[in-house]
Amino acid sequence: MPHRAGFRRATPADATAVRALTRAAYARWVPLIGREPKPMGADYDAALRDHVVELLVRDGALVGLAEMIPQPDHLLLENVAVAPACQGQGLGRALMARVEAVAADLGHAEVRLYTNARFAANIALYRRLGYRVTREEVVPAGTVVHMAKALQPVPATR
Repeated sequence: MPHRAGFRRATPADATAVRALTRAAYARWVPLIGREPKPMGADYDAALRDHVVELLVRDGALVGLAEMIPQPDHLLLENVAVAPACQGQGLGRALMARVEAVAADLGHAEVRLYTNARFAANIALYRRLGYRVTREEVVPAGTVVHMAKALQPVPATR
């Protein structure tokens, strides 16, 4: 039987599930960088109030999410996470496509994101999806890689 999956906008009631999925998804990076990545300690009650959070639900279970912050001239992808048991199944690509669709719906021509320079697999995925490195920033916790992708304009319908 095929999996039934779809997106829905998160509500404040989803904060506990969003926090749990994010902590589980990012736990693999703790040994690599020696600390919890920023999304593991975020205030998801505030994020669900102030940001756009799309949930990917499959067979009734939360399997992925994308947290976005609309800016005046772009959409900032703050966090993208896939449940550990579902990683490697193309859900990250599906989430990134959803982010780009949300950006277009909001009238943005660019998506920006940032990630830890040591998250090489993530950087490689973003590059395959058309994102380019715009700058690197050294911060006390390490190096942050900033990336962006210009979106194709949606043709006007006649």
